[in-house]
Amino acid sequence: MPDVVSLIRVKRDSVRPLTDAEIAWLFAAYADNAVADEQMAALLMAIYFNGLDAGELRAWTTEMIASGETLDLSRLTRPTVDKHSTGGVGDKVSLILAPLVASCGAAVPQLSGRGLGHTGGTLDKLESIPGWRASLSNEELTSALGQAGAVIAAAGAGLAPADRRLYALRDVTGTVESIPLIASSIMSKKIAEGTSALVLDVKTGSGAFMKDREKAEQLARTMVGLGEEHRVRTRALVTRMDTPLGRAVGNALEVEEAVRALTGDGPDDLMEVTFALAEHMLQLAGLSADPREAIASGRAFDTYKHMIRTQGGDPDAPLPAARYVRGALIAPESGWITRLDALAVGVAAWRLGAGRARKEDDVSHTAGVRCLAKPGDYVERGQPILELHTDDPARFAPAAEALDTSATFTIGTAPPPTAPMVVSVISAADVADQVGA
Repeated sequence: MPDVVSLIRVKRDSVRPLTDAEIAWLFAAYADNAVADEQMAALLMAIYFNGLDAGELRAWTTEMIASGETLDLSRLTRPTVDKHSTGGVGDKVSLILAPLVASCGAAVPQLSGRGLGHTGGTLDKLESIPGWRASLSNEELTSALGQAGAVIAAAGAGLAPADRRLYALRDVTGTVESIPLIASSIMSKKIAEGTSALVLDVKTGSGAFMKDREKAEQLARTMVGLGEEHRVRTRALVTRMDTPLGRAVGNALEVEEAVRALTGDGPDDLMEVTFALAEHMLQLAGLSADPREAIASGRAFDTYKHMIRTQGGDPDAPLPAARYVRGALIAPESGWITRLDALAVGVAAWRLGAGRARKEDDVSHTAGVRCLAKPGDYVERGQPILELHTDDPARFAPAAEALDTSATFTIGTAPPPTAPMVVSVISAADVADQVGA
């Protein structure tokens, strides 16, 4: 029988890969509290430095899935497909995408999370809608999915519970930034939710968790490989996150923008990412519908309203608005905006109250930032580039400090060159050598 100290030494010294049996024993012993948190933390640090090979990662993810329940969506008559984003600034794509793809004939069981730091959480955004609730039982979730075709909800406590314990340890031991641990954390929950297909939106750039494109693509390949190994048709799009996506950053502000997008008035960059993801989701689901037509016809917006109502929300109710609004980032000269840093804007929104520093913190539904100008827009001298929203005027000063840097924005004499929002697409064929390794 293995012992945890020996396994720590094996990973610490890179003696050999851990076997499937050793990993299975480890997770069972940890669940029974026979392995202490400090011992698991030591192993996580060894993995942080030395990684997991393909076989170890497959077994590690399998045990995380097996630590809890798996949703059974086989009774649904529609093909199931989901999407996951690694998070960014102004990333309200899920609010548009889930009802959009559902309106094209798929069932979209989107289990989402809450924001932490400068990246917003989908559940936090939707909770700005009066009456809407994130927590659904498995029976309520499948019922809502059958009615509306799409559901956005919190992952239940029974899905991959080992991930919750491990993430808490990683968060306090500096081992979050490990590609195999990130990949297994995300994919264990997505596989456990029972979807047949999955499209990943892996962000790269200043406002993304993975700022480096090469690392973002490595994470994307790892997650696609894990999905395919667990019989979930998986594809990843690596997309840009140097500039806020759309023009709204903050919970109610982003819901408002998502509604406009669903009625045909979405910003170009937001719709480019949304339509790209929708097309890949529909391909994996085996559907040939046109997502642009679903928006133009009003079908996607109708599905959105149905989705909100099935979770207790009122899609026609006014959204909360901030008590205080102030212009910021005054253009020092006339010219073309050539850069607007996503990270600085995200931190400003966080400091205004839109985000949280700790998981238990509350967020403000009304706080956030509206981008009055973005790269490619012409501004006049003295024009504010951003608009800050908050219910607490004392928050304006720390938000302004986050924006007070020469790297936040630049103005040029000509518009910047345009670049596609989708950097690369990674499919099962691109990781075929990893699958089954």
